[in-house]
Amino acid sequence: MPITEQQLLQILPNAGRQAGVFVPALNTAMNRYQIVGLKRVAAFIAQIGHESGQLKYVKEIWGPTKVQARYEGRADLGNTQPGDGSKFRGRGLIQITGRANYNACGEALGLDLLSKPELLELPQHAAMSAAWFWSMKDLNTLADKGDFVKITRRINGGLNGQADRQGLYDKALKVLA
Repeated sequence: MPITEQQLLQILPNAGRQAGVFVPALNTAMNRYQIVGLKRVAAFIAQIGHESGQLKYVKEIWGPTKVQARYEGRADLGNTQPGDGSKFRGRGLIQITGRANYNACGEALGLDLLSKPELLELPQHAAMSAAWFWSMKDLNTLADKGDFVKITRRINGGLNGQADRQGLYDKALKVLA
C-alpha cells in the first residue's frame, strides 16, 4: 500500500511541500525493505516524522550540544578520527549517526558515505537509509506486534519524544486504515 502525498500531509501536516518531494522516495524505500501493511507503514512514518521534524530536517542541527560533543571519539559509533563526531552527525530521515553506521549504510546502499556523508541529505538516500536502518533493527517484527515503545527504544536508545511519536502513530493508523 503506497502512501499518497495527501495521506502523508494528514499525518505530518508540517511537512508542507516536502511531502511531495518525499512520497516517491518513501514508497521506493518502504517497498525495498518490506515496510508494507498498516502497522509497519504507520510505525515507520510516525518514527521518521518525529526524527526529521516532519520531513524538515535531514541533517542534525549542530551546536554542538553536550550530547553531540560526546559523539567525538565514541568507539561504539566508530568515531575514531578527529572531527568524526560532527562529520558523521545524524543524517537521513532516521538520523544515521557515527562513522560505523555510515559505513554499514553506505555498503548496503552502494554509496560512499565516508567520503560524502551529505549524500544522506538527498531525499532518495534520506528515505532509503531510514528504511535500511529499520530493517537492520528488525523493526518490522516489532511493528507487526504493535510494540511501538520498543521501536522507539531501538531507534532512539530511550524514549525521547515518545508523546509526539505516539501521537503521529495514532494519527497514521487512522489515516492509513
